[in-house]
Amino acid sequence: MPNKNSYKYAFLALLILLVICFFINISLGSISIPNSTIIQSFFGELEHNSWQYIIMDYRLPKAITAIIVGSGLGISGLMMQTLFRNPLAGPFVLGITSGASLGVALITMGTSLFGSTLILLLGSKWSMVLGATFGSFLVLFTVLIVSLKVRDAMAILIIGLMFGSISAAVVSILSYFSSAAELQQYVFWGFGSLGNLTWPELSILSSIYTLGILLSVFSIKSLNSLLLGENYAKSLGLNIKRGRIIIIIATSFLAGSITAFTGPIAFVGLAIPHLTRQVFNTSNHKILLPAVFILGAIIMLICDSIAQLPSSELTLPINAITSLIGAPVVIWLLVRKRKMMF
Repeated sequence: MPNKNSYKYAFLALLILLVICFFINISLGSISIPNSTIIQSFFGELEHNSWQYIIMDYRLPKAITAIIVGSGLGISGLMMQTLFRNPLAGPFVLGITSGASLGVALITMGTSLFGSTLILLLGSKWSMVLGATFGSFLVLFTVLIVSLKVRDAMAILIIGLMFGSISAAVVSILSYFSSAAELQQYVFWGFGSLGNLTWPELSILSSIYTLGILLSVFSIKSLNSLLLGENYAKSLGLNIKRGRIIIIIATSFLAGSITAFTGPIAFVGLAIPHLTRQVFNTSNHKILLPAVFILGAIIMLICDSIAQLPSSELTLPINAITSLIGAPVVIWLLVRKRKMMF
């Protein structure tokens, strides 16, 4: 078993790597900006107003968003895998992402109902954010009601998956009757994007994200107890129902808000916890939670840097990059270790 010093060195190395990836992410883009200019922009106004705008109003918010998305979805996946004791669980198992997708589909493809009105009143971007938020909240409310009625965590898992199937079915029906332009708008949202957030929007996302992180830290004791089963957790005096609800709410805040503002981001919530367990070789959430936070942020920054296509005006869909880059890494680690830690 690794000692505390080895964990300290590992965390120090990851923090240094996080800073490096953060700086590289800001330095990349279609317009080449000297590194000295990027550093100078953090301490004062630049002579080139266009460079100041690119760095402070586009690249910096995008890099912060990448950190929020990677760490938030990673922690969500970790909590879901522990709660359901299922290595295939992720933020999507509660149906929250599917609910958000359904909300956006109703806005973009349900114009005959109310979509066009909302888009005219709020603008296309905010209407989709509100639609995703409403869809996520609706599914969250239903799952919370179910969690109060049933005692088996697997029942909640199955019900969450059923909500996902229902949402996917409704989206398919809407897609069948929608126009090409409406369908294209929904498809582009499904690609995911980190670069569309302004500072006011990022502040809203950060507030909800921070609340979710605080709830997840508060749940560390519950998560460690649940690793040994609910009966063991009860013997320790843990209130299973309350702990389960807090974990579900924390996951909903993190995954729901991230999906609402950036679209559905694949792979991260499922794979980052497994990658962290392989690297740190522990199941203690006091170690895993901050490790998933840092490693998720690093992976997301790397994926976003690759998606930028340096020296090109094109940006690849972040969903494609997270799956193409991350999945082979996890497969390689699992084959190398020959077993899955859980």
